[in-house]
Amino acid sequence: MGALKTEHAFPRYTYKEYLQWEDKWELIDGYPYMMAPAPTIEHQSISFKIAKELDFMLENCSLCQALLPVDWKINDETVVQPDNLVICHKPKNKNYITKAPKIIFEVLSKSTAKKDTGIKFELYESEGVNYYIIVDPDEKIAKAYELKEGRYIKMGDFSDEKIKFDISTCKKQLTFNIKKIW
Repeated sequence: MGALKTEHAFPRYTYKEYLQWEDKWELIDGYPYMMAPAPTIEHQSISFKIAKELDFMLENCSLCQALLPVDWKINDETVVQPDNLVICHKPKNKNYITKAPKIIFEVLSKSTAKKDTGIKFELYESEGVNYYIIVDPDEKIAKAYELKEGRYIKMGDFSDEKIKFDISTCKKQLTFNIKKIW
């Protein structure tokens, strides 16, 4: 992965150092990002409902699974924890994943919005995440993006509609009912 469009005057770190840190952090291109304090009740409620809907959506797909935050180790300088994700492979490590998820949902908060809509947007796009959904609890809108020819193309803003995902490993189009998360 090439360097993201960020300017820092801070030292860079590696995954080995990341493992020794207390509190919750993400490491992007060697730069540490402290995770926000514990998510709000609304954030957790929406994330839980996303997880339930993803699990329901995948009930007939034996290859894919929905996960809550787990380390995605992209390389020794980049480790992130998406709020909700779908993987369609069996992880080789029990502590983290290394392959790009097929779908990622990030639930915005005031402290993470800039990172989720900027740095992580670019990161997920460059790493080949097929679908990226940015959920805004205040506006009750989910902005959905699909990766096409290496770039995210906006599918739309969803509030009470269904989002359709084409994941080849499931051999059928999957439908996510966005109105169930509010």
